[in-house]
Amino acid sequence: MAGGWSRDGAVQEQIDASIEDAVQLARSRLGVGDSAHFCEHCEKSIPQARRAAVPGARLCVNCQTLEDGRDQQASSINRRGSKDSQLR
Repeated sequence: MAGGWSRDGAVQEQIDASIEDAVQLARSRLGVGDSAHFCEHCEKSIPQARRAAVPGARLCVNCQTLEDGRDQQASSINRRGSKDSQLR
C-alpha cells in the first residue's frame, strides 16, 4: 500500500530498480581474461592462488580491500527515489 502521492507498488518498484542497479554494477566489475602478475596500485606480486581464483584480477588483496571500501562509501545513498519517498 502506497502512501502520499505515490501509486500502489511504487516503493517496491524503487527497491527492485535499486537492486537491479546493484546487480548490474557487480556484474560489470567481474573480471575477465588473464590476471596481472603485479598489482596495478602497489606493484607487489599477486599470488598464483588469487590469479587462479579471480579471473582478470588487477589488484592484490590489500589494495582490492581498500578499493571495495571506497566504492561502498560512495554508494550508500539511494538517489533513485523521489524527494518524498527517499529510501534509506
